[in-house]
Amino acid sequence: MNETIRRRKSIRRYERTPLDDATFAKVRDRIASLTPLYSNIKYSIDIADKTKGLLAQGSGASSFLVFRSEESPAAYENIGFIGQQMDLYFSANGLGSCWLGMAKPYEKSGMPYVISMAFGNPAEPLHRSLSEFKRKPLSEISTGVDERLEAARLAPSGMNAQGWFFEATDGIIHCYRKKSGVMSEKLGCIDMGIALWHIASESAGFRFSKDPKAPERKGFIYTGTVV
Repeated sequence: MNETIRRRKSIRRYERTPLDDATFAKVRDRIASLTPLYSNIKYSIDIADKTKGLLAQGSGASSFLVFRSEESPAAYENIGFIGQQMDLYFSANGLGSCWLGMAKPYEKSGMPYVISMAFGNPAEPLHRSLSEFKRKPLSEISTGVDERLEAARLAPSGMNAQGWFFEATDGIIHCYRKKSGVMSEKLGCIDMGIALWHIASESAGFRFSKDPKAPERKGFIYTGTVV
């Protein structure tokens, strides 16, 4: 498994010293090379020096990614997929990061706001051991056998809820997210996109699409199938 996936953690305390220009340049280069889940959905990622929200203000972070997207049924999954690439990039390059589900940007221009991510030099240990992950066992979130499911199991999610389910068979993974209220549906979709990037990063070839023959699962919404 990707070593970064095995070690990453959400960083909630940051050094207050701003990052240098060279680091920001590398971040912008990585943003320009991201792979979307859906190439037809327009999105934007801006770097901000402040954002609204108690967790953001109390963390000491002075740098944030602000994700926006055009309105689309799959926009949130797409942002989760894109954003997790940045989360793993930060972790692999000595920077901490943390998804901020309750944050709000100061700037309201551009496409509709989706979510933010804090990043910067960590003021706490950047990585953790595999034994420190607090995750559900695979038996609670999946059926079948596929090595990539472990990477999905380790993916971060809002409130660590892991509101997804995977049915694996013969290299195919049907993906579902738990039905939820209107307020938490957005985060559930983002979480699914995050988990999908973990699966994609462990795939020799990755394609994601709707399968009209995918089985229904009680209490869950079918999102798509990895082939």
